[in-house]
Amino acid sequence: MRGLRLLSAVLLTALAVALTGCETVETAEDKLRDLDFTVVGEEEQPDALKEIIAEKSGKPFQISYTIGEDLYIAIGYGEQQSAGYSISVNAFYETEETLVIDTTLIGPGTAENVTDTPTTPYIVVKTENIEDKPIEFQ
Repeated sequence: MRGLRLLSAVLLTALAVALTGCETVETAEDKLRDLDFTVVGEEEQPDALKEIIAEKSGKPFQISYTIGEDLYIAIGYGEQQSAGYSISVNAFYETEETLVIDTTLIGPGTAENVTDTPTTPYIVVKTENIEDKPIEFQ
């Protein structure tokens, strides 16, 4: 009887590991190439894009804006309670079906002297306009 319980416990454990061990992993084959981009300051942004950003900046947003051969991608993180935030672009690449951009909001460091004035951090990147591929924001 004891041997049967031990065997049952081992089989249940093996089954649990087998079921939870499966996951989908993105392979390097999905990524066609890294994309070149430039972070664009407010003075270099098209006026129409600046207006859209001003309207949406209180809440998180993700915008793409195309002018001729240029594609602008704007990502905002909504209102934050203080100054000192920045945004990093972790990855920006092309797959067969999409453009993928991955960004992270970075909070102020503990040693930074920041004001308690609310801010609305956002980033705008400029890249080449690539044939009507949708953008996947991560």
